[in-house]
Amino acid sequence: MLLKLGGSLITEKGSPQTARREVIQRVAREIREALDEVPELRLVLGHGSGSYGHPTASKYGIQEGLGDGDDWSGYAETALVASRLNRVVVDALFDQGIPALPLQPSASALCREGNLVQLETAPVEEALRRGLVPVVYGDVSFDAVRGSAIISTEQIFAYLGPRLKPTRVILAGLVDGVFTADPLRDTGTRLVKTISVSRLGEVERLLAGSPDTDVTGGMLSKVRIMSRLIEVHPALTVRIISGEREGLVKKALVESEIEEGTLLRR
Repeated sequence: MLLKLGGSLITEKGSPQTARREVIQRVAREIREALDEVPELRLVLGHGSGSYGHPTASKYGIQEGLGDGDDWSGYAETALVASRLNRVVVDALFDQGIPALPLQPSASALCREGNLVQLETAPVEEALRRGLVPVVYGDVSFDAVRGSAIISTEQIFAYLGPRLKPTRVILAGLVDGVFTADPLRDTGTRLVKTISVSRLGEVERLLAGSPDTDVTGGMLSKVRIMSRLIEVHPALTVRIISGEREGLVKKALVESEIEEGTLLRR
């Protein structure tokens, strides 16, 4: 199973490099409880970079691409701050006795025009075989065309999917799922309970990017990337939930069918 903790959930997105440590610690406890309840659960955990990676990447234009004559120090700085948040997450997992193994995506990633085309997957597979919980995260990547790029956790999951063949993906963010408008700004919005990938075009007009700085494209990008993964693996389901709801991450890990959130399916 693949579980993502969104950057909007685990950081204060309006405050640079500020982790929501109490939320991270609570979610770590829920993951521990789920692993205790379902010992056979094999989990790959990913998380966004939120107020750590996104503002820094935006400041230096990493997603637009850096060329031969540009100052690449911003690329290294973006990788540094993303890894700092990863350390906070992994520390919280270890505090709960979870054998979390941080794996830096930028160490082996390569993009082409923003699309992830290369990533070393053997460490993830070996970690799972050894009973560890590999932890990946949104990071920088060299790009064969643009020079530099940002890779989201969803892109990493989409790359891992054909190799790991998970049956479920859970994306835990700040809001309850996909809405007809931004639920943080429009109280009259409506939750979309189910999105059929075969009819994605009908709901794309409802989706919009994050109101905060998000160099990976917001909710629309997340749904598109996960929809493409489902097209390749029709048995896969993706559920978008709110990690703000206490106990819901554990419930989603333990139970294959829940009512909360938005379900993406073929």
